[in-house]
Amino acid sequence: MRHAVFAATAVLGLAAMAQTTHAAEAPYVDDRSSAESVIQSLYSAINRHEFARAWGYYDDAKPTKDFDTFVKGYDGTQEVEVKTGTAASEGTAGSVYYSVPVAIKATDKSGNAQVFAGCYTLRQVSAQAQEPPFRPIFIDKGELKPSTADFDSALPESCDGSAPPPKKDMALELAKKAFASNYGDRCDKKMPGGDPRGEPDAYTIRYKGEGAAENDPDRETRLFRFFCAMAAYNESSIYYVYDDVSGLRQLQFAAPTLDIRYENNNTEGKVESINITGFQTEDQAVNSEYDDTTKTITSFGKWRGAGDASSTGTYLFRHGTFSLVQYDVDASYDGKVNPQTILDYNTAP
Repeated sequence: MRHAVFAATAVLGLAAMAQTTHAAEAPYVDDRSSAESVIQSLYSAINRHEFARAWGYYDDAKPTKDFDTFVKGYDGTQEVEVKTGTAASEGTAGSVYYSVPVAIKATDKSGNAQVFAGCYTLRQVSAQAQEPPFRPIFIDKGELKPSTADFDSALPESCDGSAPPPKKDMALELAKKAFASNYGDRCDKKMPGGDPRGEPDAYTIRYKGEGAAENDPDRETRLFRFFCAMAAYNESSIYYVYDDVSGLRQLQFAAPTLDIRYENNNTEGKVESINITGFQTEDQAVNSEYDDTTKTITSFGKWRGAGDASSTGTYLFRHGTFSLVQYDVDASYDGKVNPQTILDYNTAP
């Protein structure tokens, strides 16, 4: 039965990845890190006409009676789009089985397209129990049937009719791992109120890339803010950003170094001048918040508890990252909140 299922789908010429529109443009993908990745790798191989590689993603029980029949099954295929849902897993003695929902739109060389949907089952034999040669995740069986739904809605929610398992927020997991590694022992483990430090604040920023046309799809950056410490009257936070181009990176906040002159060299007296002598970067933002409306992070550092002397940095998100656009300083200890802007890049493109 397994052979019949694979033979039927192969003859239909269901091949290639969603990201490609032509075999010559198909990216090389060979990833066995997850069940979904194996399916994508299979279609990458077929769309690139690397049929021996595609053949290798199957178990010893191959999808057709021989390799030549497998290759001929794709003679009429021009291009294919494929979508994969979230894999469900189930452990048995010595193995883990994965069920992956799949939808495919196959276009033949005459330009006729048809949608198919169904599921693949993949298997990972316990790595600890194996002996050489090692066997990574492989395709065990699968079945795709013609679908009357359009391609955008044909993907099954799950393979057993139940609700699909929630997807892990991989960007969040990477940020949490980085924070724990770099600041786990340096930052407080409790919030100022005494509660355990919880999940970070998370934001999704959608925007047009630099030079993008109006009809180009939006890009997406994730922003994460971790509470770090409360010292006296200033609370510090650590920020990470993630996107699919640069991956995860920690935000560093630029700030000017200042030469402040007071009348009679008395800090309680009148401020005579404030001059920028250079710049430095800080890995923490103080009393900070992110405003999604303006896409800015502000960092407000009190120089003493009254807050009448302070400095405020404003960091604007543009072109995929945050940069310093304004810096305000209230250098007078006069009991009044009266900052002055000493740096303004708000008009920069």
